[in-house]
Amino acid sequence: MPLVDPVTMSSSITKGLKSKASNSSIGSSSSTPSPTKQELQPVQTKQTPSAQAARYGSLALLTGVFLASFPALIAKSDDDVERTPVSAMRITLPVVTAIQLGYALLCLPVAGSSSSSSSSSSQQQHHASSGGSKPARKLVRPGEKKLKSSDGAGGPNVIVASLLSLLLTAFATIPLYIAMILFGAPFLTHVPHTLVCAAHLAALALFPLFYTHGVETAAWAQIASFRAPFDETFGGLVGAVVGAWLGAVPIPLDWDREWQKWPVTILCGIYGGYLVGRVVGGTLVFGKRF
Repeated sequence: MPLVDPVTMSSSITKGLKSKASNSSIGSSSSTPSPTKQELQPVQTKQTPSAQAARYGSLALLTGVFLASFPALIAKSDDDVERTPVSAMRITLPVVTAIQLGYALLCLPVAGSSSSSSSSSSQQQHHASSGGSKPARKLVRPGEKKLKSSDGAGGPNVIVASLLSLLLTAFATIPLYIAMILFGAPFLTHVPHTLVCAAHLAALALFPLFYTHGVETAAWAQIASFRAPFDETFGGLVGAVVGAWLGAVPIPLDWDREWQKWPVTILCGIYGGYLVGRVVGGTLVFGKRF
């Protein structure tokens, strides 16, 4: 009977186990794809002639509405001076909201459409080109219906998305009102002034974002942290916020002018900053990030 060296036998068994473990770890690492960070892509406006006409027409309409309402914002009233800006802002708020709704419907891709979900499609293409496995198709659960558009084709419902965006914009007025209070707006007085001014800011800066991004957590995390790429929607938000902040500069100056009343200069900064930010975000700095 041949002799077996226990030392040699144990070393060979140990080497075999180590090689098997290394092969299994390499196979598992190659089959598991590495997660990629999802980045928000800029929103591209529709390129049809009617959409481009509505795109620039909405800018002209917003400018005309604000200029037409400006005399009422700074006009004196013998019975109630402090009520004049509020009444002027209340009258123009539905008009501005209607202009923004038409701009979104004609020029912007709705949340969930192929144009607005370019980030996920680009990631899937990158994953497929890197050798990863094909992502599984989302299964429709029993009793769950696909969301159809208003024309019957598959896709997001534009009417539902518009109503939801309007509802979210109305809800966002309260946080914007609180933010204005924290940044120095009158707390115990001028409550209607600040509230209606916050509603104008929400209709201008937030409604297009709600329409194009919906309530997607990853998108709003990048928007709130100012890491989103510049486009017309995000540029309008940045411009409106910066304009509102700069608009507060003339208020404490001792000039005793009617246009220094709260929140006339803030509203001027919001409209001016939004218009500039939308134009610059959609042209000069399109796709760039902070």
